[in-house]
Amino acid sequence: MATITVDGQEIQTKENALLIEELLANNINIPHFCYHPSLGKDGNCRMCMVEIEGKKRPQIACDTPVVDGMVIRTKGEKIDRVKRSILELELINHPIDCPICDQAGECSLQNYYMDVGLYESRLSTPKTHGKKHVDLGANVVLDQERCVLCTRCVRFTKNITKTNELGVLNRTDHSVITTFPNQPLSNAYAMNVVDLCPVGALTSKDFRFHKRVWFLKPDEAICNGCARGCAIYVDHHKAKYESDAIFRYRPRFNNNINGYFICDFGRLSYKQENENRNSLPSIRGKESEYEYSMMKILRLLKHNYGKMTFLISASLSLEEMFVLKKMSYKYDAYLSGYGYVYDESFGDDFLKVNELSINRKSQVFLGINTEYEELEARIKSSELIVLFGRDDVDAFAFEDKTIICFNDALPKEKEKFDVYLPIKTHTSKEGTYINCDGYIQYSKSHVETNNDTKSLLELVAFYCEDSHVEPKNVWDEGLQEIMQGITFEDIQIESIKMDIK
Repeated sequence: MATITVDGQEIQTKENALLIEELLANNINIPHFCYHPSLGKDGNCRMCMVEIEGKKRPQIACDTPVVDGMVIRTKGEKIDRVKRSILELELINHPIDCPICDQAGECSLQNYYMDVGLYESRLSTPKTHGKKHVDLGANVVLDQERCVLCTRCVRFTKNITKTNELGVLNRTDHSVITTFPNQPLSNAYAMNVVDLCPVGALTSKDFRFHKRVWFLKPDEAICNGCARGCAIYVDHHKAKYESDAIFRYRPRFNNNINGYFICDFGRLSYKQENENRNSLPSIRGKESEYEYSMMKILRLLKHNYGKMTFLISASLSLEEMFVLKKMSYKYDAYLSGYGYVYDESFGDDFLKVNELSINRKSQVFLGINTEYEELEARIKSSELIVLFGRDDVDAFAFEDKTIICFNDALPKEKEKFDVYLPIKTHTSKEGTYINCDGYIQYSKSHVETNNDTKSLLELVAFYCEDSHVEPKNVWDEGLQEIMQGITFEDIQIESIKMDIK
């Protein structure tokens, strides 16, 4: 450890660590474009200049190691003048189009400009213009005029994806980011360059001109694209006279699981989530009222006591699986978790995994049977089949059975179900998930549903005459006892590794 003094305040830091990392870790604002924790230093933007006692000139914090006893100034007349001059160089050819820029409200250049207060242009020659709306591929659009040449995107394709589609073409004020000839941006993580871009140069085709960011409400959630369970933000907005809608997913930093990134497949899966939230209940294929369908299911459950099979999805939350296990005891039903989804062509050596059911580890943890042989025999002796979080009716021989489906998406062939009752989607409910590596984490998303749809926890509480309507209730009334010392409050803060055999 080293003790350094920053703007008159002593702080404890790691010796020989990069100065910018230690300053940011201590909530000291250091302007920077090219540095990023996942990409390391580059030293080309020069925005992170600081004064260091004993040095003749200001130094860049991203390439300066910490030494015990350093005295540093990040503010003051001299260093502010240096930062103002560097920012002026960045702005020389930058277009003044903040009102129409998608990055407005999230732009580092905009924020630094407001901090510095350099409001008068001294440029007397015409600006150097670049190309607008350059399609790089993979849903990414480049505005060359806005680019500050931090090269984060170039280093991402070089060091992270190792696909090398991007580079810097030309020299001086004609330098631009571009793709190599006949090599469009096409890797499975390409849209991360939009998040990495500190200005509005790289934008998403999917999100471009759809919604101002200051209208969006970000909820913390878990991506349900595969069992990796990447941490994400769900950005949604409920406009006046309109339904709540999701406009984008963004990666949320989790050092144990996904770092700063998510795959493009998971990022764009919000579209399906929006579609799923519009489904309505049906009885034998015909649209029905929600409460009437609930009561119809209650009558079927009571009528078929002891003669039913519960089939649950491996993508339900831990709390939902726990209460369904209790519900199976109440109605003397056989409970099975058979049928998790696996795709050998999906995974890679970075974040994507072949196992697509996001919470199979919770089935293992709760001891839910997933074998087919016993399930097959139970189905034959059952008169009622209840599907929770799934609609794969064609995968089984359900002839002459009464079938109920609780699912967050309208089945393609809803007439195959005696009763279909929609439940709240993944981003409209809270819950706990255990990923493929055994990390338990909590999803806090609250996107509103567009109708009377209830969560599965609320429905199970209704059918069991219980009070387990919120995840916290489930933990307090039984789940906490088996959680290896992990509390509900613990997982609100961070992901925790569990020991699951």
